[in-house]
Amino acid sequence: MMKRVILTTLAAVTGIYAGAYKVPEQSLHAMALGAAYIAHTEGADSAYYNPANMAFMPDKHYIDAALHVVYLPENDFEGVQILQGNAIDATASSEHEWAAFPTFHYVHTANGPWRWGISVTAPDGLTKRWKSPVQKLYAEKFRLLTVEVNPSLSYRFSDTLAMAVGIRGVYSEGEVYSDGNDIGVPLKREMSGDTVEFGWNIALAWRPMPDVEVGVTYRSKIDLNEEGDANLYLGRAANRYGASVSVPMPAALNIAVAKTFDEVWTVEAVYERTFWSSYESLDFEYDTPVALALVPYFDDPKAKNWDDTDTFRLGVTYRWDEKLTLMGGYAYDPTPVPEATLSYELPDSDAHIFSAGFTYRQNAQWMWGAALLYDYKTSRDVYQEEGIQGEFSGGGAVLATIGVSYEF
Repeated sequence: MMKRVILTTLAAVTGIYAGAYKVPEQSLHAMALGAAYIAHTEGADSAYYNPANMAFMPDKHYIDAALHVVYLPENDFEGVQILQGNAIDATASSEHEWAAFPTFHYVHTANGPWRWGISVTAPDGLTKRWKSPVQKLYAEKFRLLTVEVNPSLSYRFSDTLAMAVGIRGVYSEGEVYSDGNDIGVPLKREMSGDTVEFGWNIALAWRPMPDVEVGVTYRSKIDLNEEGDANLYLGRAANRYGASVSVPMPAALNIAVAKTFDEVWTVEAVYERTFWSSYESLDFEYDTPVALALVPYFDDPKAKNWDDTDTFRLGVTYRWDEKLTLMGGYAYDPTPVPEATLSYELPDSDAHIFSAGFTYRQNAQWMWGAALLYDYKTSRDVYQEEGIQGEFSGGGAVLATIGVSYEF
């Protein structure tokens, strides 16, 4: 439960580098192309990025597995925190983080015009730790883990048109800690929880010309209704509560066009609309009333009022020869977090994402490769009349992926 609140950002899994807490890169190809991988998908990861494309793949089985390693540099803050009318020096840096997560994709052989596949991914996540006194009052530790299992079924209407639908099952767990004692505020919390929720996805693949591909995908919103336990402290007194909170995995629409030149170069452009405006507030519920002194800190709803975002991605694939393929990508990913509700759990800002990678076909069955992605976060000035006043810088992420594919 509280864990998802933690989620109020990005992370552990790798959400750490996408806008807010979303993690769009869930395969080797997607990592190398900066997630510009919707219209032109070729391997088992089609089951996740555009399952309608499964209908056009040669009639055999496909398996794709990858390991993603993430490094999150420190977030730096220079400024003050307004607390009960007083300006307190809050200049500090968060802890750096390391994380790793695997992904798996499978596409089954065709049965006439029908085909199915399944993906196991980690589409959202977060990890953020502060040891500095002011920041610990709000976000000593935030951690979120999500795992999604997404089976999909495609149908080929013709040699140029296919559609697919899928079911999304998401397990999430997390924890959040805060402690104000180092700054003279006798408040502390320890929360953890988990949940299983469901959603759906739909996809279209259209090939109007042999060298042009169009892809459209939509993934539904899933409300993560986290339930767990909370220890709330006021001075030395502590009470244990059953607690819950709901945080959305927002709906997302992708529209993409890919063009192949001379059977060597493929260029893909992707427009992604993420409906973050569904995150209006963060409201914790408890099985029994909390002490009145704790209500303003742990029980009153916290406004979020996030904005929908428009992300633009560009990916380029170059087939060097029959064995080696090179890939690169760029994305501009604006933050959905408005200045008024920015917090230490997720000091998010606009991002420029750069990526590169390769695959090497060892033989007719095996292919392997690697990718590297750099998420550069712009600096952000924040002025909240009763909150944070200063500049956030640093942060971002560096991700490395190794992967292997097998066809039979």
